[in-house]
Amino acid sequence: MWARMSEHFGPTYVRSWASSVVLADLGNRTVLEAVADGLEYRQIWRAVWKHEELPDRLR
Repeated sequence: MWARMSEHFGPTYVRSWASSVVLADLGNRTVLEAVADGLEYRQIWRAVWKHEELPDRLR
């Protein structure tokens, strides 16, 4: 998940994005909050993928 997110957002911006953008599909949590709460990386990545409207090939 982190590698895919770094690819999309860039290695310097990914952590900032992950700590500031709240995703409805993660129960109104940020990526970092979802990780801390023990959500599966697959579920988190799918929420990011959907939010960013990434192509199916990256799913």
